[in-house]
Amino acid sequence: MTEIDPENTFRGLPLTPEQDAEIRHYIKLKKQHGEPWDTPELNAMLSDMLEPPSEDEEGLDDVVDETKATAERAAASIDEAMDPIEASEERNAAMESEAMKTVNR
Repeated sequence: MTEIDPENTFRGLPLTPEQDAEIRHYIKLKKQHGEPWDTPELNAMLSDMLEPPSEDEEGLDDVVDETKATAERAAASIDEAMDPIEASEERNAAMESEAMKTVNR
């Protein structure tokens, strides 16, 4: 497991590299669209990352299975020679694309 280094993460928070990349991808998308990025949505994302919801919720297994399948399909489209941050951003974009496909079914 990768060590968490708060000195190198968004606002010095104890985020995993994947979480940090997800936050930076969110900010990048907001900036590209000319929208404010420091939003309640960002705060909610950070809150969920730092204090994830309990696993006592019903139907969680189905959600987890679907998320894993989506992540696997998204990971298949990533070039392993990419910079880790770029690869993470690409994976997040591919996961968003896969999620949109499942919504449109």
